[in-house]
Amino acid sequence: MVEHSEYDIIIVGAGPAGLCFARSLADSGLRLAIVEPQSRQQLAEPAFDGREIALTHHSVHLMQAMGVWQHIPADQIHMLRDARVMDGDNDVRQFTIHHSEGKASQLGYLVANHLIRQAAYAATQAQQNLSLYAGLRSIAAETNATRAEVQLSDGRVLRGRLLVAADSRFSETRRAVGIGASMEDFGKTMLVCRMRHEGRHEHVAWEWFGSSQTLALLPLNEYESSVVLTLPHAQVQRLMSTDETAFNIELSQRFEQRLGAMQLTSTRHAYPLVGVYPHKFTGTRFALVGDAAVGMHPVTAHGFNFGLLGQDLLSKAILDAHHRGTEISADGLLAQYERRLWRATRPLYLATRTIIRLYTNDSPPARLARKAGLALGARISPFRRMLAAGLTQKGSSLSSTRPVSSALRALVSR
Repeated sequence: MVEHSEYDIIIVGAGPAGLCFARSLADSGLRLAIVEPQSRQQLAEPAFDGREIALTHHSVHLMQAMGVWQHIPADQIHMLRDARVMDGDNDVRQFTIHHSEGKASQLGYLVANHLIRQAAYAATQAQQNLSLYAGLRSIAAETNATRAEVQLSDGRVLRGRLLVAADSRFSETRRAVGIGASMEDFGKTMLVCRMRHEGRHEHVAWEWFGSSQTLALLPLNEYESSVVLTLPHAQVQRLMSTDETAFNIELSQRFEQRLGAMQLTSTRHAYPLVGVYPHKFTGTRFALVGDAAVGMHPVTAHGFNFGLLGQDLLSKAILDAHHRGTEISADGLLAQYERRLWRATRPLYLATRTIIRLYTNDSPPARLARKAGLALGARISPFRRMLAAGLTQKGSSLSSTRPVSSALRALVSR
């Protein structure tokens, strides 16, 4: 006989978005289940994966409210004071987004992805009415008008009022319930690692669109940064396997010695660049959050920020319905969530896709367009203020994305 367990909400995926969603529903009295293939030990002590997450002020505010931020060591939270965008090797073709234009002491914060994962897991450990099915996979999922159901790899079945997928941009749960997605394979691979350098970065992030490569630098400690190098896959594979001395020399050259000699201080990691946007965010008794909802290209650093935004919108809608005694998986509630998340994310997703196509195209018309766009950003202060405001304000989760979306649309439409 198959064992069934009943819950209000079943969450597939114990990544940061799934765990933060569970934290947002703490003290609600709702019975939650999280299904995650990783073991409890892997969740409690995640390995360094090379990724550094740029967090807006609003995202930090959300993490503080749900008790996650407090679990991140203070010395591992790095300042993102300003951001600089460059094109080619001409220093004139650049503009800087200053923190002062957002009326804040810094644009945002940088925290390693594995530390966010660890903190989100730690915050859930004392949470009541939360069951974690670690080390188990969801091998089947379905929803209908009366219930949601997930079959686990050990044969057990979970039933609930609502199923929430938070299991990556390549979500198997999303596919299982019949929701497709548009995928943009950018045909490149991203190499990420930490490097020490001789020069000071002054807590300024770089996004550098060079000839046949894209370089990003995310400032950590004063003489250490996270380096993100985007190249064709074969070139990244070569750099992943080259010896450390040769790697240091090549990266220093790729950065044109702007920070002096560079030295590897971490393991190297490679990730394919694929953007994903589902055809729908919801279905019958079903919703998407995190990368399962919006899989962003990292150039605008909004991936996890959108993940936090989505879980916040959904959890608030659920809490409101629960407190009013109405159905937490009602079609109207889910439709409202879908509309709000679409409005908040779709413009920036499309603008980011356009930027990547433009700034990775070395044809003469594209180079002229890039030059015009950077000149616009450097010359028009309201444009820079819109970008800065989108990163620094702590208010509405919806309004915090609109200045960035509007500014990027203006940049790519020139």
